[in-house]
Amino acid sequence: MLFNNLGLKSELCQAVSEQGYTQPTPIQAKAIPVVLQGGDILAGAQTGTGKTAGFTLPLLQRLSATKPAGKKRPVRALVITPTRELAAQVGESIRLYGKHLPLRSTVIFGGVKINPQIQTLRQGVDILVATPGRLLDHVSQRTLDLSKVEILVLDEADRMLDMGFLPDIRKILALLPKQRQSLLFSATFSNEIKRLADVLLNKPVLIEVARRNTAAESVTQVVHHVDKKRKRELLSFLIGSNNWQQVLVFTRTKHGANRLSQQLERDGIRSTAIHGNKSQGARTKALADFKRGAVRVLVATDIAARGLDIDHLPHVVNFELPNVSEDYVHRIGRTGRAGNDGVAVSLVSIDEKKLLVDIERLLKRKIVVEAVDGYEPDPSIKAEPIKNGKSQRGSSKPRNNRSGGQKRGGQRKRANSTPGG
Repeated sequence: MLFNNLGLKSELCQAVSEQGYTQPTPIQAKAIPVVLQGGDILAGAQTGTGKTAGFTLPLLQRLSATKPAGKKRPVRALVITPTRELAAQVGESIRLYGKHLPLRSTVIFGGVKINPQIQTLRQGVDILVATPGRLLDHVSQRTLDLSKVEILVLDEADRMLDMGFLPDIRKILALLPKQRQSLLFSATFSNEIKRLADVLLNKPVLIEVARRNTAAESVTQVVHHVDKKRKRELLSFLIGSNNWQQVLVFTRTKHGANRLSQQLERDGIRSTAIHGNKSQGARTKALADFKRGAVRVLVATDIAARGLDIDHLPHVVNFELPNVSEDYVHRIGRTGRAGNDGVAVSLVSIDEKKLLVDIERLLKRKIVVEAVDGYEPDPSIKAEPIKNGKSQRGSSKPRNNRSGGQKRGGQRKRANSTPGG
Protein backbone atom coordinates (compact mmCIF):
# COMPACT_ATOMS: atom_id res chain seq x y z
CA MET A 1 0.00 0.00 0.00
CA LEU A 2 1.12 3.56 -0.75
CA PHE A 3 0.23 6.84 0.96
CA ASN A 4 -1.58 7.77 -2.26
CA ASN A 5 -4.07 4.96 -1.59
CA LEU A 6 -5.14 6.19 1.85
CA GLY A 7 -7.38 9.02 0.68
CA LEU A 8 -4.97 11.83 1.53
CA LYS A 9 -5.04 14.98 -0.60
CA SER A 10 -2.20 15.73 -2.99
CA GLU A 11 -0.64 18.45 -0.83
CA LEU A 12 -0.16 15.97 2.01
CA CYS A 13 1.13 13.20 -0.25
CA GLN A 14 3.63 15.66 -1.70
CA ALA A 15 4.86 16.62 1.78
CA VAL A 16 5.20 12.95 2.75
CA SER A 17 7.13 12.23 -0.44
CA GLU A 18 9.46 15.15 0.25
CA GLN A 19 10.34 13.48 3.56
CA GLY A 20 11.33 10.35 1.65
CA TYR A 21 8.34 8.15 2.52
CA THR A 22 6.12 6.25 0.08
CA GLN A 23 4.64 3.39 2.11
CA PRO A 24 2.78 3.85 5.39
CA THR A 25 3.68 1.90 8.51
CA PRO A 26 1.02 -0.51 9.86
CA ILE A 27 -0.40 1.99 12.36
CA GLN A 28 -0.56 4.69 9.68
CA ALA A 29 -2.37 2.36 7.29
CA LYS A 30 -4.90 1.47 9.98
CA ALA A 31 -5.36 4.85 11.69
CA ILE A 32 -5.42 7.32 8.80
CA PRO A 33 -8.64 6.06 7.12
CA VAL A 34 -10.48 5.94 10.47
CA VAL A 35 -9.44 9.47 11.43
CA LEU A 36 -10.33 10.77 7.96
CA GLN A 37 -13.85 9.42 8.46
CA GLY A 38 -14.17 11.29 11.76
CA GLY A 39 -14.05 8.29 14.09
CA ASP A 40 -12.47 8.06 17.53
CA ILE A 41 -9.56 5.68 17.97
CA LEU A 42 -7.82 3.91 20.83
CA ALA A 43 -4.40 3.04 19.44
CA GLY A 44 -1.75 0.89 21.07
CA ALA A 45 1.69 1.27 19.54
CA GLN A 46 5.26 1.27 20.75
CA THR A 47 7.51 4.22 19.97
CA GLY A 48 9.06 4.20 16.50
CA THR A 49 5.96 2.88 14.75
CA GLY A 50 5.13 6.12 12.95
CA LYS A 51 2.12 6.98 15.10
CA THR A 52 2.77 10.74 14.92
CA ALA A 53 2.14 10.81 11.17
CA GLY A 54 -0.77 8.43 11.80
CA PHE A 55 -2.73 11.24 13.43
CA THR A 56 -0.99 14.32 12.02
CA LEU A 57 -1.77 13.64 8.34
CA PRO A 58 -5.52 13.00 8.66
CA LEU A 59 -5.85 15.80 11.23
CA LEU A 60 -4.36 18.26 8.72
CA GLN A 61 -6.67 17.03 6.00
CA ARG A 62 -9.82 17.33 8.10
CA LEU A 63 -8.99 20.86 9.22
CA SER A 64 -8.08 22.01 5.70
CA ALA A 65 -11.47 20.83 4.41
CA THR A 66 -13.34 23.57 6.31
CA LYS A 67 -12.73 27.17 7.28
CA PRO A 68 -13.83 28.59 10.64
CA ALA A 69 -16.34 31.41 10.71
CA GLY A 70 -14.98 34.86 11.49
CA LYS A 71 -11.57 36.43 10.95
CA LYS A 72 -9.71 35.04 13.97
CA ARG A 73 -8.43 31.47 13.84
CA PRO A 74 -9.66 29.51 16.85
CA VAL A 75 -7.79 26.44 18.08
CA ARG A 76 -9.54 23.59 16.24
CA ALA A 77 -7.13 20.75 16.98
CA LEU A 78 -5.38 20.14 20.31
CA VAL A 79 -2.53 17.66 20.75
CA ILE A 80 -1.46 17.00 24.35
CA THR A 81 1.89 15.35 25.06
CA PRO A 82 3.66 14.47 28.33
CA THR A 83 7.06 16.06 27.63
CA ARG A 84 8.50 19.12 25.97
CA GLU A 85 10.67 17.04 23.68
CA LEU A 86 7.69 15.10 22.37
CA ALA A 87 5.67 18.31 21.96
CA ALA A 88 8.48 19.80 19.87
CA GLN A 89 8.70 16.64 17.78
CA VAL A 90 4.95 16.59 17.08
CA GLY A 91 5.01 20.30 16.27
CA GLU A 92 7.81 19.75 13.75
CA SER A 93 5.87 16.91 12.11
CA ILE A 94 2.82 19.13 11.75
CA ARG A 95 4.98 21.86 10.21
CA LEU A 96 6.61 19.49 7.72
CA TYR A 97 3.48 17.61 6.67
CA GLY A 98 1.33 20.74 6.55
CA LYS A 99 3.80 22.92 4.64
CA HIS A 100 1.59 23.03 1.54
CA LEU A 101 -1.63 23.80 3.45
CA PRO A 102 -2.82 27.22 4.72
CA LEU A 103 -2.96 26.13 8.37
CA ARG A 104 -1.17 27.61 11.35
CA SER A 105 0.22 25.66 14.29
CA THR A 106 2.29 26.32 17.38
CA VAL A 107 3.80 24.48 20.33
CA ILE A 108 3.58 25.58 23.97
CA PHE A 109 5.35 24.09 26.98
CA GLY A 110 6.93 25.21 30.24
CA GLY A 111 10.53 26.10 30.92
CA VAL A 112 10.50 28.99 28.45
CA LYS A 113 9.00 32.48 28.60
CA ILE A 114 5.24 32.59 28.28
CA ASN A 115 4.86 36.03 26.63
CA PRO A 116 5.99 34.98 23.11
CA GLN A 117 3.49 32.10 23.32
CA ILE A 118 0.75 34.57 24.27
CA GLN A 119 1.57 36.73 21.24
CA THR A 120 1.40 33.73 18.89
CA LEU A 121 -1.91 32.56 20.33
CA ARG A 122 -3.41 36.03 19.94
CA GLN A 123 -2.58 35.93 16.23
CA GLY A 124 -4.65 32.75 15.93
CA VAL A 125 -3.62 29.13 15.36
CA ASP A 126 -5.51 26.17 13.95
CA ILE A 127 -3.47 23.45 15.68
CA LEU A 128 -2.01 23.63 19.17
CA VAL A 129 0.51 21.15 20.60
CA ALA A 130 0.97 21.48 24.35
CA THR A 131 2.11 19.91 27.59
CA PRO A 132 -0.65 19.87 30.24
CA GLY A 133 0.86 22.33 32.72
CA ARG A 134 1.61 25.18 30.35
CA LEU A 135 -1.73 24.65 28.64
CA LEU A 136 -3.54 25.22 31.95
CA ASP A 137 -1.31 28.22 32.67
CA HIS A 138 -2.62 29.86 29.50
CA VAL A 139 -6.19 28.94 30.38
CA SER A 140 -5.82 30.51 33.84
CA GLN A 141 -4.43 33.70 32.25
CA ARG A 142 -7.29 33.71 29.73
CA THR A 143 -4.89 33.70 26.81
CA LEU A 144 -6.33 30.50 25.37
CA ASP A 145 -9.86 29.49 24.34
CA LEU A 146 -10.54 25.78 23.82
CA SER A 147 -14.27 26.05 23.14
CA LYS A 148 -13.86 25.50 19.37
CA VAL A 149 -11.69 22.38 19.48
CA GLU A 150 -12.87 19.81 16.93
CA ILE A 151 -10.13 17.18 17.32
CA LEU A 152 -8.31 16.14 20.50
CA VAL A 153 -5.21 13.93 20.52
CA LEU A 154 -3.72 12.47 23.70
CA ASP A 155 -0.28 11.20 22.72
CA GLU A 156 1.57 8.73 24.96
CA ALA A 157 -1.31 8.77 27.42
CA ASP A 158 0.28 6.08 29.58
CA ARG A 159 3.33 8.29 30.11
CA MET A 160 1.09 11.22 31.11
CA LEU A 161 -0.60 9.09 33.73
CA ASP A 162 2.77 7.82 34.97
CA MET A 163 3.92 11.42 35.43
CA GLY A 164 0.88 12.34 37.50
CA PHE A 165 -0.96 14.39 34.87
CA LEU A 166 -4.37 12.71 35.22
CA PRO A 167 -5.90 15.59 37.26
CA ASP A 168 -4.69 18.07 34.65
CA ILE A 169 -6.10 15.94 31.84
CA ARG A 170 -9.49 15.92 33.55
CA LYS A 171 -9.41 19.73 33.87
CA ILE A 172 -8.56 20.07 30.18
CA LEU A 173 -11.34 17.70 29.10
CA ALA A 174 -13.86 19.80 31.04
CA LEU A 175 -12.88 22.82 28.89
CA LEU A 176 -13.50 21.11 25.54
CA PRO A 177 -16.72 20.79 23.54
CA LYS A 178 -18.51 17.51 24.16
CA GLN A 179 -18.98 17.05 20.40
CA ARG A 180 -15.49 16.39 19.10
CA GLN A 181 -13.27 13.71 17.61
CA SER A 182 -10.84 12.15 20.11
CA LEU A 183 -7.73 10.06 19.48
CA LEU A 184 -5.84 8.31 22.27
CA PHE A 185 -2.40 6.78 21.73
CA SER A 186 -0.71 4.65 24.38
CA ALA A 187 2.18 2.19 24.40
CA THR A 188 0.39 0.11 27.04
CA PHE A 189 -3.25 -0.46 28.00
CA SER A 190 -3.38 -0.41 31.79
CA ASN A 191 -6.70 -0.43 33.63
CA GLU A 192 -6.27 3.29 34.24
CA ILE A 193 -5.84 3.92 30.51
CA LYS A 194 -8.99 1.89 29.80
CA ARG A 195 -10.94 3.97 32.33
CA LEU A 196 -9.68 7.17 30.71
CA ALA A 197 -10.65 5.84 27.28
CA ASP A 198 -14.17 5.08 28.51
CA VAL A 199 -14.59 8.73 29.52
CA LEU A 200 -12.78 10.27 26.57
CA LEU A 201 -13.80 8.21 23.54
CA ASN A 202 -17.07 7.58 21.72
CA LYS A 203 -17.34 4.11 20.15
CA PRO A 204 -13.62 4.06 19.34
CA VAL A 205 -11.93 1.81 16.80
CA LEU A 206 -9.26 -0.23 18.58
CA ILE A 207 -5.94 -0.28 16.73
CA GLU A 208 -3.01 -2.37 17.96
CA VAL A 209 0.22 -2.92 16.07
CA ALA A 210 2.40 -4.34 18.84
CA ARG A 211 1.78 -6.61 21.80
CA ARG A 212 1.68 -4.96 25.19
CA ASN A 213 5.11 -4.18 26.63
CA THR A 214 7.07 -5.87 23.84
CA ALA A 215 10.38 -4.62 22.54
CA ALA A 216 10.76 -3.83 18.87
CA GLU A 217 11.68 -6.94 16.89
CA SER A 218 14.17 -4.93 14.84
CA VAL A 219 16.31 -4.29 17.95
CA THR A 220 19.13 -6.71 18.75
CA GLN A 221 19.45 -6.90 22.54
CA VAL A 222 22.58 -7.97 24.39
CA VAL A 223 23.78 -7.98 28.01
CA HIS A 224 27.39 -7.55 29.11
CA HIS A 225 27.99 -8.47 32.75
CA VAL A 226 30.59 -6.14 34.26
CA ASP A 227 31.62 -4.76 37.65
CA LYS A 228 29.95 -1.46 38.47
CA LYS A 229 33.28 0.37 38.80
CA ARG A 230 34.37 -0.75 35.31
CA LYS A 231 31.20 0.19 33.40
CA ARG A 232 32.53 3.50 32.11
CA GLU A 233 35.76 1.83 31.00
CA LEU A 234 33.80 -0.86 29.14
CA LEU A 235 31.50 1.69 27.53
CA SER A 236 34.46 3.67 26.18
CA PHE A 237 36.00 0.44 24.91
CA LEU A 238 32.80 -0.59 23.09
CA ILE A 239 32.36 2.83 21.49
CA GLY A 240 35.98 3.06 20.39
CA SER A 241 36.63 -0.53 19.29
CA ASN A 242 33.36 -0.74 17.34
CA ASN A 243 33.62 2.83 16.00
CA TRP A 244 30.09 3.71 17.16
CA GLN A 245 29.34 7.22 15.96
CA GLN A 246 25.90 7.87 17.51
CA VAL A 247 25.06 6.35 20.89
CA LEU A 248 22.20 7.18 23.27
CA VAL A 249 23.20 6.14 26.82
CA PHE A 250 20.76 5.92 29.74
CA THR A 251 21.56 6.47 33.41
CA ARG A 252 19.22 6.45 36.41
CA THR A 253 20.09 9.87 37.82
CA LYS A 254 20.80 13.37 36.59
CA HIS A 255 24.05 13.53 38.56
CA GLY A 256 25.10 10.21 37.04
CA ALA A 257 24.36 11.50 33.54
CA ASN A 258 26.53 14.58 34.06
CA ARG A 259 29.37 12.56 35.60
CA LEU A 260 29.37 9.95 32.83
CA SER A 261 29.31 12.59 30.10
CA GLN A 262 32.33 14.32 31.67
CA GLN A 263 34.19 11.01 32.02
CA LEU A 264 33.58 10.12 28.38
CA GLU A 265 34.87 13.55 27.36
CA ARG A 266 38.08 12.82 29.28
CA ASP A 267 38.30 9.55 27.34
CA GLY A 268 38.28 11.56 24.12
CA ILE A 269 34.64 10.81 23.20
CA ARG A 270 32.51 13.87 22.48
CA SER A 271 29.54 13.67 24.83
CA THR A 272 26.74 15.74 26.31
CA ALA A 273 23.96 15.12 28.83
CA ILE A 274 20.22 15.75 28.76
CA HIS A 275 17.95 15.61 31.81
CA GLY A 276 15.38 17.51 33.84
CA ASN A 277 17.79 19.92 35.52
CA LYS A 278 18.93 21.29 32.16
CA SER A 279 17.20 24.40 30.84
CA GLN A 280 15.00 23.91 27.82
CA GLY A 281 17.56 25.75 25.68
CA ALA A 282 20.36 23.45 26.86
CA ARG A 283 18.24 20.35 26.23
CA THR A 284 17.33 21.52 22.73
CA LYS A 285 20.98 22.30 21.90
CA ALA A 286 22.20 18.95 23.26
CA LEU A 287 19.71 17.04 21.12
CA ALA A 288 20.50 19.14 18.03
CA ASP A 289 24.25 18.59 18.48
CA PHE A 290 23.67 14.84 18.82
CA LYS A 291 21.46 14.64 15.75
CA ARG A 292 23.94 16.48 13.53
CA GLY A 293 26.91 14.44 14.78
CA ALA A 294 28.69 17.18 16.72
CA VAL A 295 28.72 14.80 19.69
CA ARG A 296 28.94 10.99 19.53
CA VAL A 297 27.22 10.22 22.84
CA LEU A 298 24.06 11.65 24.38
CA VAL A 299 23.75 10.61 28.03
CA ALA A 300 20.15 10.79 29.21
CA THR A 301 17.85 10.05 32.10
CA ASP A 302 14.44 8.55 31.48
CA ILE A 303 13.01 11.97 30.62
CA ALA A 304 14.46 11.14 27.17
CA ALA A 305 13.12 7.60 27.00
CA ARG A 306 10.11 8.89 25.08
CA GLY A 307 9.61 11.84 22.85
CA LEU A 308 13.06 11.89 21.25
CA ASP A 309 12.81 11.35 17.51
CA ILE A 310 16.27 10.50 16.16
CA ASP A 311 16.35 9.10 12.65
CA HIS A 312 18.34 5.88 12.18
CA LEU A 313 19.75 5.87 15.73
CA PRO A 314 21.92 2.71 15.66
CA HIS A 315 22.87 2.19 19.32
CA VAL A 316 21.22 2.50 22.73
CA VAL A 317 23.16 1.59 25.88
CA ASN A 318 21.65 0.99 29.30
CA PHE A 319 24.58 2.12 31.42
CA GLU A 320 22.29 1.38 34.36
CA LEU A 321 19.12 -0.70 34.14
CA PRO A 322 15.91 1.16 35.00
CA ASN A 323 14.04 0.41 38.23
CA VAL A 324 10.79 0.04 36.27
CA SER A 325 10.89 -2.77 33.70
CA GLU A 326 8.59 -1.00 31.24
CA ASP A 327 11.12 1.83 31.00
CA TYR A 328 13.57 -0.64 29.47
CA VAL A 329 11.15 -1.14 26.57
CA HIS A 330 10.75 2.61 26.10
CA ARG A 331 14.50 3.18 26.26
CA ILE A 332 15.45 0.63 23.63
CA GLY A 333 12.53 1.81 21.48
CA ARG A 334 14.69 4.82 20.58
CA THR A 335 16.52 2.53 18.13
CA GLY A 336 15.15 0.11 15.54
CA ARG A 337 12.53 2.66 14.50
CA ALA A 338 10.43 2.67 11.33
CA GLY A 339 11.91 -0.56 10.01
CA ASN A 340 15.57 0.26 10.71
CA ASP A 341 17.80 -2.16 12.60
CA GLY A 342 19.22 -1.20 15.98
CA VAL A 343 21.31 -2.55 18.84
CA ALA A 344 20.51 -2.20 22.54
CA VAL A 345 23.36 -2.99 24.93
CA SER A 346 22.90 -3.30 28.71
CA LEU A 347 25.86 -3.11 31.09
CA VAL A 348 24.71 -5.14 34.10
CA SER A 349 26.47 -5.29 37.46
CA ILE A 350 25.84 -7.81 40.23
CA ASP A 351 23.60 -5.23 41.95
CA GLU A 352 21.23 -5.24 38.95
CA LYS A 353 20.64 -8.97 38.56
CA LYS A 354 17.09 -8.73 39.95
CA LEU A 355 16.27 -5.81 37.64
CA LEU A 356 17.44 -7.90 34.69
CA VAL A 357 15.26 -10.82 35.80
CA ASP A 358 12.24 -8.48 36.01
CA ILE A 359 12.92 -7.15 32.50
CA GLU A 360 13.24 -10.65 31.04
CA ARG A 361 10.02 -11.64 32.77
CA LEU A 362 8.29 -8.68 31.12
CA LEU A 363 9.76 -9.55 27.71
CA LYS A 364 8.93 -13.24 28.28
CA ARG A 365 12.40 -14.25 27.07
CA LYS A 366 16.05 -14.22 28.03
CA ILE A 367 18.36 -11.53 26.69
CA VAL A 368 21.55 -12.81 25.07
CA VAL A 369 24.61 -12.51 27.33
CA GLU A 370 28.00 -11.86 25.75
CA ALA A 371 31.26 -11.73 27.66
CA VAL A 372 33.82 -9.07 26.73
CA ASP A 373 37.39 -10.27 27.12
CA GLY A 374 39.14 -8.48 29.93
CA TYR A 375 35.92 -7.17 31.50
CA GLU A 376 34.55 -10.30 33.15
CA PRO A 377 33.03 -9.47 36.57
CA ASP A 378 34.90 -10.29 39.76
CA PRO A 379 32.96 -13.18 41.40
CA SER A 380 34.07 -12.08 44.87
CA ILE A 381 32.13 -8.79 44.68
CA LYS A 382 28.83 -8.94 46.57
CA ALA A 383 25.60 -7.24 45.48
CA GLU A 384 24.72 -3.94 47.17
CA PRO A 385 21.33 -2.19 47.34
CA ILE A 386 20.63 0.27 44.54
CA LYS A 387 20.70 3.64 46.28
CA ASN A 388 18.22 5.80 44.40
CA GLY A 389 15.15 4.07 45.80
CA LYS A 390 11.87 2.96 44.38
CA SER A 391 10.12 4.59 41.49
CA GLN A 392 6.93 6.54 42.10
CA ARG A 393 5.47 5.80 38.72
CA GLY A 394 1.81 4.99 38.29
CA SER A 395 0.52 7.41 40.88
CA SER A 396 -2.34 9.68 39.88
CA LYS A 397 -1.48 12.09 42.67
CA PRO A 398 -0.94 15.59 41.25
CA ARG A 399 2.52 17.10 41.48
CA ASN A 400 3.66 20.66 41.75
CA ASN A 401 5.02 21.19 38.25
CA ARG A 402 3.09 20.35 35.14
CA SER A 403 5.50 21.39 32.41
CA GLY A 404 6.76 17.95 31.48
CA GLY A 405 9.97 17.29 33.42
CA GLN A 406 10.60 15.31 36.58
CA LYS A 407 12.80 15.93 39.59
CA ARG A 408 14.30 13.27 41.80
CA GLY A 409 11.86 11.67 44.21
CA GLY A 410 8.83 13.10 42.40
CA GLN A 411 9.41 16.74 43.46
CA ARG A 412 9.06 19.05 40.50
CA LYS A 413 9.21 22.79 39.99
CA ARG A 414 6.13 24.78 39.11
CA ALA A 415 5.78 25.53 35.39
CA ASN A 416 6.48 29.21 34.84
CA SER A 417 8.48 31.57 32.67
CA THR A 418 11.85 30.45 34.01
CA PRO A 419 13.84 27.46 32.83
CA GLY A 420 12.75 24.36 34.68
CA GLY A 421 12.49 20.60 34.51
